Amino acid sequence: MKCSLLVAALCAISAAGADLAAVLAERNLEKRSRKALDHAEAALKLARRSYQQGELDIVKRNLEEVREAVELAYRSLQQTGKDPVRHPKHFKHAEIKTRELLKHLAQFRDQMAFDDRELVEPVHRSVEQIHEALLLGIMGKKSK
Repeated sequence: MKCSLLVAALCAISAAGADLAAVLAERNLEKRSRKALDHAEAALKLARRSYQQGELDIVKRNLEEVREAVELAYRSLQQTGKDPVRHPKHFKHAEIKTRELLKHLAQFRDQMAFDDRELVEPVHRSVEQIHEALLLGIMGKKSK
């Protein structure tokens, strides 16, 4: 039984990696950002399931996927060249999604054993920095 769970988890991880490649293939940067944030949410769900099954290596990889996907979303928005104050729609969406991710990451961390919480901390910090950057960009001064 444990072997079949491991195989299923490994298939999920390889599918998740393929999904991130599919996200990168999106030409529209704003859609890419949205897809990357959706991917981050899915990777976090996989990490939770893997943790419940005791597969810490898979949890680490899924949490890394979360971090990479959020960074990709932010980079994609930056590459649009749009001012977040004048065109806030996609930046605001990313800010809301990263805020939700932060909440879910904190809940996941709180449900973990104390010794395992260090797995979530670097990802939480990274997402938090991006969330703050998005928020500051949206709330910044209008450029002339």
